[in-house]
Parts: sequence; structure tokens; C-alpha cells
Amino acid sequence: QVQLVESGGGFVQSGGSLRLSCTASGRISSINDMAWYCQVPGKQRELVAIITSDGSTNYADSVKGRFSISRDNAKNTVYLQMNSLKPEDTAVYYCKAIVNVMGRTYQYWGQGTQVTVST
Repeated sequence: QVQLVESGGGFVQSGGSLRLSCTASGRISSINDMAWYCQVPGKQRELVAIITSDGSTNYADSVKGRFSISRDNAKNTVYLQMNSLKPEDTAVYYCKAIVNVMGRTYQYWGQGTQVTVST
């Protein structure tokens, strides 16, 4: 069993910053892509940023230049540095990892962490 545990969400004023963390634990052989998604009530979960195992990244247009995704493979952890936050960034943020476990590949999600940006 693999678990993803997120932390770092909270309440921040417009223009502020937050750093989200997500750590995977369990019977992990290796981790491929790791990603952050966001979801607001009534809408589908959307990709915010993704990072491959070799460090290549991609971002949603709405966060380019403001957010930065990184990972520490030794700690099985992915980070999302969120700068210049806007009220429209308010959402529940979920991490996702594509994990190799004993020769098979699985997709896991974290429990979500709320980010609220005030005007």
C-alpha cells in the first residue's frame, strides 16, 4: 500500500506565497511522474503542474511564471511553490504520483489540501 500525504495549504492574502509538499510512503520501487491538480466545487480536477522522474516540468498556462514544481527523489516528495497568489487560485490542491510497486505501475492521489486566497 502506498500513501501520499500533503501539507502546506492554508489561508493567504492576494499576492502572497505558499509552499505545498506531498510525500509518498509505502512499498515503493520508484516513482515516475508526480503532479499537482486543483479542484473547485462543481468543476473537474485540473492539472496545475507536472514533473517527470528526470525533472522535466510542465505547467498550466494560468500558473506559468508564478508556480514552480520540484521534487526530491530521495525523500519521495514533490513540492509546489506558489507565488503571486490570486483569489482565482483558491481550490483544493491534490498531488498525484505514478508509482512502481514490485514491477507494476499504479496511480495514487493525496487527500487534498485547501488553499484559500483572499482579495
